[in-house]
Amino acid sequence: MALDTALLERTAPLYERVARVIPRVEWPTMAGDVDAILRLKRERNAIILAHNYQSPEIFHCVADVVGDSLALARRAMDVDADVIVLAGVHFMAETAKLLNPSKTVLIPDMGAGCSLADSITAADIRLLRQRYPGVPVITYVNTSADVKAESDICCTSGNARAVVESLGVPRVIMLPDEYLAQNIARETSVEIITWAGHCEVHEQFTPQDIAQLRESHPGIVVLAHPECPPEVVEAADFAGSTAMLSDYVEQRKPPRVVLLTECSMSDNVAVHHPEVDFIRPCNLCPHMKRITLANIRQALETGRHEVTVDPAVAERARLAVERMLAV
Repeated sequence: MALDTALLERTAPLYERVARVIPRVEWPTMAGDVDAILRLKRERNAIILAHNYQSPEIFHCVADVVGDSLALARRAMDVDADVIVLAGVHFMAETAKLLNPSKTVLIPDMGAGCSLADSITAADIRLLRQRYPGVPVITYVNTSADVKAESDICCTSGNARAVVESLGVPRVIMLPDEYLAQNIARETSVEIITWAGHCEVHEQFTPQDIAQLRESHPGIVVLAHPECPPEVVEAADFAGSTAMLSDYVEQRKPPRVVLLTECSMSDNVAVHHPEVDFIRPCNLCPHMKRITLANIRQALETGRHEVTVDPAVAERARLAVERMLAV
């Protein structure tokens, strides 16, 4: 059809961005939504924030701001738009709302949750404060606004150690990711009290996986996210946030690499590095994958689903996030 031909021609430059990771035969199923999203963004004065775990057609073709949790939190404060669409999970949309209370924040699917956020409640933190009076509570951004509101300061995987050491105390509570807290504890003299929360993607990786990768792909460089178990991080060549993993590939350009994190991360980094051979142990986040081009388009067309935070909770949660951003 002539319309389809015109659409494919109009979106061809966008496809070229992802041609290395999306087969050409699949692009016609995406082009219509991509084209509509770009139009709707202009009409609604909207901006799309996308996490590194989003699929390439979202990350490279419709997103305006991309990055890890810390980058999205920082950039959300400078957004010049009436509407923010968060292509990520619910706690990220809440954080964007906390930092932009006057803006409309939409999440395309309310079911896009997080195993870490689900692992702890505000009541849990109040009980921990009773058990450890006076010990400051550091909460990972992968938590609900209610949990952030009960915390002293937030952190991300990229700044966790800096946040821990910024408090100048010998002992902290760090929630809810047990593995992240254990990995940070190995890097600092501060005693860290942990909580038994885990990321359902990263907890699947094992040292045996790394051993098999090294046997099958001699010379491979293994990069791990710090939400992986400590024994996995110890067996890897480098560990860091998604931004740090991307920077490692950018700066060192290893001939062959594996990223022990969510599967789409490799696709998104590979787009910029045709010279690097990415081996992909594909662990998908079922929550991140609930965000699609189709429901991003629907969010912009209908204004659903708007994310709100109770003002009393938001004020306290915002303070914990702002303290983190000041470190």
